Amino acid sequence: MATEKTLSKLDRPNSYIGRSVTRPNAKRLLAGKGRYVTDMKLPRMLYAAFVRSPYAHAKILSVDPSAALDIEGVHLVATGEDLAKLCKPWVGTLDHFHNMKSTPQLPLATDKVVWAGQAVAAVVARTRAIAEDAAELVNVDYEELPVVADIDAAREEGADIINPELGTNVSFVLKLDSGDVEAAYQDSAVVVDETYHFGRHTAVTLEPRAIIADYNAAEEQLTVYHATQTPYQFQDLYSRHYGIAESRVRVVAPDIGGSFGMKLHVYHEDMAVVGLSMMAGRPVKYSADRMESFLSDIHARDHRVHASLASDESGNIVGMKVDDVTAIGAFSSFPRTSVVEGNQVVRLMGAPYRFRNYHGELNVVFQNKVQTSQYRAVGHPIACAVTEALVDDVARRVGLDPFEIRRRNIITQDMYPYTSPTGYKFERLSHEECLSKLHEMMDYPQLVKEQQELREKGIYRGIGIAMFVEITNPSPAFYGVGGARISSQDGAIVKITPSGEVQCLISVGEHGQGTETIVGQIVAENLGVDRETVRVITGDTDVTPQGGANWACRGAGIGGETAFQAAKKLKENVLHVAGAILQAKPGDLDIQNAQIVDAGTGNIRMSLADVARISYYRSDTLPSDVSPQLTVAHHYSPRGYPFAFTNGVQGCYVEVDVETGFTKILGVWVAEDCGRVINPMLVDEQVRGGAIQGLGAAFFEECRYSETGQLENGSLADYLVPMAFEMPDIKIVHVETPTRDTELGAKGCGEAGTAAASAAAINAVNDAIAPLGAHVSQIPMTPQRLLRALGHG
Repeated sequence: MATEKTLSKLDRPNSYIGRSVTRPNAKRLLAGKGRYVTDMKLPRMLYAAFVRSPYAHAKILSVDPSAALDIEGVHLVATGEDLAKLCKPWVGTLDHFHNMKSTPQLPLATDKVVWAGQAVAAVVARTRAIAEDAAELVNVDYEELPVVADIDAAREEGADIINPELGTNVSFVLKLDSGDVEAAYQDSAVVVDETYHFGRHTAVTLEPRAIIADYNAAEEQLTVYHATQTPYQFQDLYSRHYGIAESRVRVVAPDIGGSFGMKLHVYHEDMAVVGLSMMAGRPVKYSADRMESFLSDIHARDHRVHASLASDESGNIVGMKVDDVTAIGAFSSFPRTSVVEGNQVVRLMGAPYRFRNYHGELNVVFQNKVQTSQYRAVGHPIACAVTEALVDDVARRVGLDPFEIRRRNIITQDMYPYTSPTGYKFERLSHEECLSKLHEMMDYPQLVKEQQELREKGIYRGIGIAMFVEITNPSPAFYGVGGARISSQDGAIVKITPSGEVQCLISVGEHGQGTETIVGQIVAENLGVDRETVRVITGDTDVTPQGGANWACRGAGIGGETAFQAAKKLKENVLHVAGAILQAKPGDLDIQNAQIVDAGTGNIRMSLADVARISYYRSDTLPSDVSPQLTVAHHYSPRGYPFAFTNGVQGCYVEVDVETGFTKILGVWVAEDCGRVINPMLVDEQVRGGAIQGLGAAFFEECRYSETGQLENGSLADYLVPMAFEMPDIKIVHVETPTRDTELGAKGCGEAGTAAASAAAINAVNDAIAPLGAHVSQIPMTPQRLLRALGHG
């Protein structure tokens, strides 16, 4: 049972709840607690620390907080049962993933723990240091249970079941079939097959997860300052799971230091902090430290894929088979599930190519590790790596150059609109143009010549290329169809202030990708004002309009279109008012540099500020049929294609030291098409950052676990991330194929760099070591693995 160290909420008069005050009568209030304090000022903010399980799988026999409660400054200790009285459980499933299974979750574990690091109890104290010290004194008695850490062991007959109520360790199974794959294989001249292993890794954002929850019982009002990508999603979740009216839940998501999809999901600690604030009657803050982040942030990419590709004797691909097994932790994440990554893996296989025969199977498996879920380029790097590695294998078998085999098989311009064998609908992509631009940018013939000359000297360099298709601008077909309360639309409110300045309140947020710059640029250019006069406001459910915010590369494509249309409507309103003032037709006027001008001559007629002044303060001088509406709201959601797909191709040039296994990345090139490019500098840096993350997965990043489910490298001393000196200059060229679903024509670009970087790297490394009869099919491609492939280990 939760116990407060000093002043309980029940003892506190309503006039003090949720306020920071000096209490001269503290002696009287605290006397009943056995404490004698005079003229005490209670600090308003409290801090949470969590007691975490050292076991990957164990029963919780008892939780004894008594020693922690003896620490000066400890306010309360809460267990799973305490928070279960306040918070309704959640289940991470979606309706359109038929027969998907997962168990209910609560903020803190109640009867058992299912991964090492799962939170069991929470300590709330005056400072974070006190809370952490006290957490070490909470005594939890466990009874260890068998650990299921291996994906094959999890599926064996007679395996220990992590969630006995489900009766299985398999969360979800999906099978996709198109055409006649067996006949295609039977008639083919070449079949290549391989098993690929992808290392589990995590986001390592610059800013870890952080949250402040402030529940005001007097007003039944919850305010949460949350480092999240999706404030409206969490407003809905806090409302429903804690039984607070949605209108009384405010979520503020200020500028945050990176997210990459990791900050989309419900985390047990975050839900707990809301309940802890309700219990304490005070604001409670929690910031994950880096070691906690490794233990509790979602991981991703834990896949083992067996796949094959069939072609005729000329290298024309005729069919593909895929069997993907992915491990997701002990339960599926909420509300987006842990199945989406695997679903996109099997659906994006072979996406750039025009074969029609396909069989894909996905098995999603529970294990005693922290859950996996969506992380930058969800599923794309796996689908791309498998597809592109197999395409290179076919090229070697039939004696074709990597560029040539792709030219023979890509979807060409005369084939659009095109539906892939897995059901994805492509409006129009630009594979041919991107491939040609990459060939030219790399100076491919010169690279090949250099490579051959160096091989004669015992220097092994490799060239790899990889084509990709990226999902962006998702419609309700992504999550809404599955019953998730995740918005696919975004809203914008654009207004002109009485001084003539412009404000844009928009539902997409800022977490390092340049949202405010892009949105401000769109509004300024469409409205005819200087960018510096546009203030963009994001991330506050009490202020900004409802919307889905940032995920799946939708900021520019959906949020940008929303702002574009709102600014367009506002301009029409301004010109209508100006026309009435100037006795001119609105169509004969324009706005340039915040001035109302004659559309034909450019002559200035009046300032935008004067239009605003008259509209706000002298509307009585306007004709009765003119309404001076200088605030416009607009909402937009895709309705044409379910997704706006982008595409491109990457190249990678490496040198492998065959004596040490170390790989040096010499060059990376990207030709990408994200539709209309609004801000080339921001797009370039998005692509570069994404490519570096993809190369991190290819060479460095992996969450390593022991057989007992213990994370063995949960710190930046042991978990390797790519550093600046290890990365080459990344050269980028753009192709623009605007989507016709929107007037703006923008698609997403945030995941393009990540999607194909590891695929190009695998192909480059295999090209380097091919003369030695070596081959790798596992990432990260560490020196140890490369040495084993080369026969040295």
